Amino acid sequence: MDISPQATLVLAAQAGDQTAFETLVKVYRRELLVYCYRMLGSFNDAEDLVQETLLRAWEKRATLTSPGSYRAWLYRIATNLCLDGLRSAPRRALPPQTHPMGDPSGPSSSKHVREPIWLEPFPDDLLADDQADPEARAERSEQTTLAFLMALQHLTPAQRAILLLRDVLEWEARDVASWLNLSVAAVNSGLQRARRALEPRQLHLEQEMPPLTPHLQSLLDRYVTCWEQADIPGLVGLLREDAWITMPPLPLWFQGRATIATWLATTIFIPGRNFRLLPTHANGSPAFGLYRRQDEEEVYQLLGIIVLGVEGEQIGCVVGFMDVSSLSCFALPSTLPKNSLPCPSTSGWTERSCCSPH
Repeated sequence: MDISPQATLVLAAQAGDQTAFETLVKVYRRELLVYCYRMLGSFNDAEDLVQETLLRAWEKRATLTSPGSYRAWLYRIATNLCLDGLRSAPRRALPPQTHPMGDPSGPSSSKHVREPIWLEPFPDDLLADDQADPEARAERSEQTTLAFLMALQHLTPAQRAILLLRDVLEWEARDVASWLNLSVAAVNSGLQRARRALEPRQLHLEQEMPPLTPHLQSLLDRYVTCWEQADIPGLVGLLREDAWITMPPLPLWFQGRATIATWLATTIFIPGRNFRLLPTHANGSPAFGLYRRQDEEEVYQLLGIIVLGVEGEQIGCVVGFMDVSSLSCFALPSTLPKNSLPCPSTSGWTERSCCSPH
């Protein structure tokens, strides 16, 4: 009987061949990272957990009885490690989920708050292999949007795992039940509760991501120009009337054009500051590296990443991740030269998404 190449690698790994093991798990590392990120809401934590998953897989390689179920075995290890970690960790969130809306005319706190812990962005470059077809990349992008991540935080860890394993990854209920030590009935019940919890947030996993359009391209170009020219009226004119903005780890958020305009004028676009935006991709959405330079400084310093939620023909939300230490996974330079030109175009995005503050 012929043995598949994967089964050959599994058997070699079980016999102690580390090269075979590394070849085998390389295929699954990226998808495990995306799965763990959805579970945990943190890129850095997801990376650590994937490493722990592969370490456990190597240590327990002799316990795998079916070489053909190696991928499922890895997911079982990763799922249980995620659940173990979530038992002792607070839910990750964004400020609209944890704090009242701020007063833009009042004193603005510059103190970073670490508790509750915040969601972290995910670089789209790691969503799928370059060889993956465009539909697969778009689907994975949609399932890492900030809207989806925010909604997942309202689920219990077990419901989160069941929803992701059943609806996103499409594992059979009997497999999920075995991994979680639950009955099939309990898995099906948990899935229904998780789906109902997402319904008020109008999230549908089958919803397609709209493609890049000339209007969206123009919108993004104008957004960059307004930031770099400190054009507050132009900037808020690109927003929905009910748009919101937040910049964790600052525990602040503001909603509505007038409120956002006041905050920008009193806190962001103040004399002596200059900004540059560098296009990137995060969470299936248009995003920018945000750089700031004071008049006396020689370079622009990376300040954070801005992720936009585009709804229809306007911007519905702006999330600025301002903890630079969590952005090492993005291919962004730490500085830009003082004489760097404004970004000429934001071409290159292929997906967009929307997000809701609650």
